[in-house]
Amino acid sequence: MYLVFMEESQSNLLVSRVLRLAILALGVVLATKLVPGIYCDDGWTLLAVVVVLTLFNSFLKPLLVLFVLPFLVATLGIGIILINALVLFLVGHVVKGFQVGSFGAAIFGAIIISVTNLCVTLLIRKGGPPRPPRGGGGGRRRDNGEVIDI
Repeated sequence: MYLVFMEESQSNLLVSRVLRLAILALGVVLATKLVPGIYCDDGWTLLAVVVVLTLFNSFLKPLLVLFVLPFLVATLGIGIILINALVLFLVGHVVKGFQVGSFGAAIFGAIIISVTNLCVTLLIRKGGPPRPPRGGGGGRRRDNGEVIDI
């Protein structure tokens, strides 16, 4: 029973990760179609862009966020767009066949990729099973309706 549950959760994790990569690929394709200055040669280049962008978002982006944290706080988080643009701009220099012409194009491309990711993720979650509430799940309720968290 435990082994079956573990296999199901691992397959769900794999499907979830592949779905995230597909959503990212959709965002990159939309950015190449809508933003002048962003160009991708073919499907293999798109696959390379998605892989490198995922790696940069996993390792480089957290470091950048850490270094510019006061700026992010001062801009109420809007500065994250500049970090996303910088990461996209760097991917344009690393992957051959993917070009980001200017930092302005990178900003608009990063916005399109982020909005695509947000919208598709919300659409997928809306049709799926409800997610359990985060935190506060271990409380006891008194007779008067008051909740005591332990």
